[in-house]
Amino acid sequence: MQPLVAKADARTIVPDRVATYGAPPEDATATLRIQGATDLEYFEGLLEAFTKVTPGLRIVYEDITTNALNEVATAQCAGLVSPADLVVSSSVDQQVKLVNDGCARPHSSPAIDLVPSWAKWREELFGLTFEPIVIVYNRALVPPDQVPRSRFDLIDLLRPEGNIFKGKVATYDIEASGVGYLLAFADSLEATTFGRLIEAFGRNDVVATCCFTEIVDGVADGRYLIAYNMFGSYALARAAGDPRIGVIAPSDYTLVLSRAAFIPKGAPNPDIAGAFLDFALSSEGRRILATSSLIVSFTEDGGGIAPSLDGSPNLRPIAFSPVLLVGLDAQKRKLFLDVWNQSIRLLRAGVPANFRPD
Repeated sequence: MQPLVAKADARTIVPDRVATYGAPPEDATATLRIQGATDLEYFEGLLEAFTKVTPGLRIVYEDITTNALNEVATAQCAGLVSPADLVVSSSVDQQVKLVNDGCARPHSSPAIDLVPSWAKWREELFGLTFEPIVIVYNRALVPPDQVPRSRFDLIDLLRPEGNIFKGKVATYDIEASGVGYLLAFADSLEATTFGRLIEAFGRNDVVATCCFTEIVDGVADGRYLIAYNMFGSYALARAAGDPRIGVIAPSDYTLVLSRAAFIPKGAPNPDIAGAFLDFALSSEGRRILATSSLIVSFTEDGGGIAPSLDGSPNLRPIAFSPVLLVGLDAQKRKLFLDVWNQSIRLLRAGVPANFRPD
């Protein structure tokens, strides 16, 4: 694994959006600065609730895409820019590497003790959410007998020449999206279907793009018929208000991701950051996250919105562990991206390509 390397241009990265909550600047007795890669509409309920139980607190939330957030956090760790108080990202592998490189400080509490072992690491990295990774489809345009309920179904749908899905399947651009890369790499480790899947994507002109909203908007308006490896949290929230959107938990396996949070080693307000983590992991915090769809329950009494989810998922959580560092090795990453890009590009040109994950 390569040592921590900070890019100088990380100092010029500007958040996509900055929002503040709680006390106005002139009345604030403390400020909690959070940098995250979670859309505000899903996360702000938790932020607002924490300010209500913490008088005088002002929260500044900076919304940054996963790869950019990783660059910023790396620069903070190297002392190039002032650190935030908390970093939260869906790119769990990047978060594990930052912690492994000594960028985090530990936090312990009774709330942390209740976090499942797969969703925490070294008392420094903690999972806040429970989000299945799903297939999204257009309910009006995809015939019921062609709704893919597993990756095997999806591969079979894409096999015939002249199928209706050519150019109509979308997924994350795994080179531009940190979490897109994580999910694709996790797929490659989970099953032998991955090679056949990217071959099918290549033959059918898959659209690799960013980001979730753009992709699911495309599914809703018929530009795409199917979207692969989407956040179930976002998809279920969208489906609840849009009858055009269907959501499938693949029956062969359903990856589960927990957004990973750590307190940077130089955080100005680590105690407040720790209190926020404890609140997020409390019963009230989890209720708020479930209401915001960031915790999806698969039981009737779990408080989530699983009834909107079609399928009987075989859940495979992405564990916080050094195994995730393998995909971030520079040579391994380059090989993986080359195979992905070449498979799709060559197959579009009619040239066979074989996927070799190692």
